[in-house]
Amino acid sequence: MDAEFVFRTSTACQYNNKDPRCVEIATNVPGKVAVRNSATGETVEFTAVEWTDFLSGAKLGEFDVTA
Repeated sequence: MDAEFVFRTSTACQYNNKDPRCVEIATNVPGKVAVRNSATGETVEFTAVEWTDFLSGAKLGEFDVTA
């Protein structure tokens, strides 16, 4: 049986009931990271390596819209 993801919401999220759009993340399943849209429930899964690579790129500004 596969383990279930346990999601948490960023403390930076400005969640409110009129506009419930937040990104939630689950890192409790070894080797996997899941990202969920709180409004739609849509989930995307990454390997731990993919997630680490994404975070490294984000910290370097690779995804900045002004770049």
